[in-house]
Amino acid sequence: MSTLDPLLIRLPDSWPLPVVATVAMAALAALDLLGAVAAKVWAQDGNRGALVAGAAIFGLLFWVYASALQYAELAVVTMGWIVLLQVGIIVVDRVQFGATLPAGKLLAVAVILVAQGYLLLAPGSATDETRVPGDRPAMTVTAAPASAVPARPAGR
Repeated sequence: MSTLDPLLIRLPDSWPLPVVATVAMAALAALDLLGAVAAKVWAQDGNRGALVAGAAIFGLLFWVYASALQYAELAVVTMGWIVLLQVGIIVVDRVQFGATLPAGKLLAVAVILVAQGYLLLAPGSATDETRVPGDRPAMTVTAAPASAVPARPAGR
């Protein structure tokens, strides 16, 4: 156990991994979206309050992200976060800032979101596995077959 573990957010052990991963993804997307809006306000208006708020929000985002990784895989949490963030950014940009996307680009966004959803929700994804918070996966390195390693020329 790391000395930083007490600083990480703990969730009830009774929560299933898909619920924990979904809560983490939603929290990360919400924080990222708030930080993006603060950045936009600071960039447009020079509002120093937005700068300070954005910095605090992204610090909180880092803490939530690190905490989420004790329960769910990096790729799963990150992909889910990005999918939710993309939707949120498009909605906020449209509602708050009046930006519009042509129909072709909206269709492309929809196709990308469906593909990302498939990556997250398809059978055999990392969310199907159960994990214990303290049971972090070991990093494995697979050696390349000898035939895949180019021979070094003699004399070098």
